[in-house]
Amino acid sequence: MITRQEAAAAHRRAEEYLQRANIAMTPDELKNREIADFGLSDLNNIGLEVIVYVNEARYCAKELVMFPRQICPEHRHPPVAGEPGKQETFRCRWGEVYIYMQGKPTPNPKAVVPERHRKNMTVWHEVILKSGEQFTIPPNTWHWFQSGDQGAIVSEFSSVSRDEADEFRDPEIGRFTVLKD
Repeated sequence: MITRQEAAAAHRRAEEYLQRANIAMTPDELKNREIADFGLSDLNNIGLEVIVYVNEARYCAKELVMFPRQICPEHRHPPVAGEPGKQETFRCRWGEVYIYMQGKPTPNPKAVVPERHRKNMTVWHEVILKSGEQFTIPPNTWHWFQSGDQGAIVSEFSSVSRDEADEFRDPEIGRFTVLKD
């Protein structure tokens, strides 16, 4: 849960990041963006802003805006309705992002995870994306990601997105943000 003031400040900050990265947005796209704090009320550490360009039966395209060292918590996109689950390609458009997924743990990863959230980060195979680089995560793969010291903007291209079906390691996570006055 975050306050309306915190939400407004996050929106303004995200707009600054998009301008800095020369990514143009329409007024409707900016109006319909989502702040994801995952119900943890810790937006500075866990969260991101999401702008959905399209989410249809066969494909989805989004822009993810992350502030310095923000984390999208560990989750996976399981099979749904006979389909294998969401496959997603992340393309770093600005900044740097560290993706962690199933696989051999990386010694000395770049992630900086607050102690209170560390127990829910169980996969540590690191993939580093700098501006212009991309990586594809297979369906039903546990993963999480964190922006670097300057934040990041990541374009996500995927099969259909069914956020309500995502599974998270942290049992306290709520997928949709609640605003309070």
